[in-house]
Amino acid sequence: MLSNKDKKFLEKIINKLSKLDNFNKNTNYPLLEKGFTNEDIFSGAEVLLSKKITMSNITKKFEKAFAKYVGSKYALMVNSGSSANLLSSFALLNPKKKNRLKSGDTFVIPALCWSTSLWPFVQAGLKPKFLDVDIKTFCLDDKLIKKEKNIKAIVNLHILGNCSNILEIQKFAKKNRLFLIEDTCEALGSKYKSKFLGTFGDFGTYSFYYSHQITSGEGGMIVCKSKEDYELIHSMRAHGWDRGLAKNNKKNFNFINSGFNLRPLDLTAAIGLSQLKRLNKMIKIRAQNRKLIINALKNSKYWKDQFSFFEPNNNLNPSWFGFPILIDNKYLKFKQKYLNYLNSCGVETRPILSGNFLNQPSAKLYGFNKKNEKFKNSQDIEDRGFFIGLPTKEISFNTLKFLTEKLLKI
Repeated sequence: MLSNKDKKFLEKIINKLSKLDNFNKNTNYPLLEKGFTNEDIFSGAEVLLSKKITMSNITKKFEKAFAKYVGSKYALMVNSGSSANLLSSFALLNPKKKNRLKSGDTFVIPALCWSTSLWPFVQAGLKPKFLDVDIKTFCLDDKLIKKEKNIKAIVNLHILGNCSNILEIQKFAKKNRLFLIEDTCEALGSKYKSKFLGTFGDFGTYSFYYSHQITSGEGGMIVCKSKEDYELIHSMRAHGWDRGLAKNNKKNFNFINSGFNLRPLDLTAAIGLSQLKRLNKMIKIRAQNRKLIINALKNSKYWKDQFSFFEPNNNLNPSWFGFPILIDNKYLKFKQKYLNYLNSCGVETRPILSGNFLNQPSAKLYGFNKKNEKFKNSQDIEDRGFFIGLPTKEISFNTLKFLTEKLLKI
């Protein structure tokens, strides 16, 4: 453990390097301010100074703390949220999995999605069926799912901290014996009727990439309910090895399944654990900042309903990630020029996920939309939408004034 004297010494180095750092130098309003506190750096430094940075006891400690936080029986850390999706997808088809899926089985996924929410399931041999989203929440429309037949799994994305009517989806999945995967990479800390998102399905996946609710630079987590599922993904995480599972096995290199190398570092686990301790505080601050931004825009004398903002599901206590905005149709022809202006002023912007993924070159390469289906809401969100950051520190009056002025320049 670092002493107070050690920490003061490191603080001097951090302050010195921060002055030389060009991070966000020309960005007045970034997607995320500097995401690490000194305490996070101290936690990482302790691991580095121990010279034992690979996956070990600190990773296990983070996994236990994470499982306890979200209320899941099991949690397994991996090197990214994308890897968490990869692990859950291949687990569904694994010979060890009860009632496992078969290559060619169909799963549903929203057309408004992220690349690695989709591809791991395709790479595992499953066939995607794209459905539109609810324009109010940006998430899968449960009414559309209930119309589907001949599907075997649901990949449900909790977009930007929001969610679908997940209980309805869970009931439908159970009734029809479907696997339910919750991609919760953008919604860590969101609660639906007092239950954390990610804990309704067979697997819940999370990401600790920069700007997410907590960050360790890279890293992810996968949660599940059963010991069988946990032991399956545990072995698949590291080469199909039973290391860390078998207590009485005398063979050191015993490979019981197929596998990958998706192991995280104790370094990233230490930083993630440090951030997890203040997650509730950051959730609260982000919610306050969201209200301040919306009120500042709507109370401005220049407000003319230029934008709309998605609202949380009625049963959701949200943990927001980013601040999505939909431009009113009458201003749509100025969108690209407007976004260029914002970025030139130092207001960092980005699209909402990958937009309507059926428009992506990779979707066309794989022939995902040969019937040329239309996904009205997903397309509308792509056409009109963008998002800006939502700080984890209380937004200042001057920053709020600056942001409001620039946004309303449309």
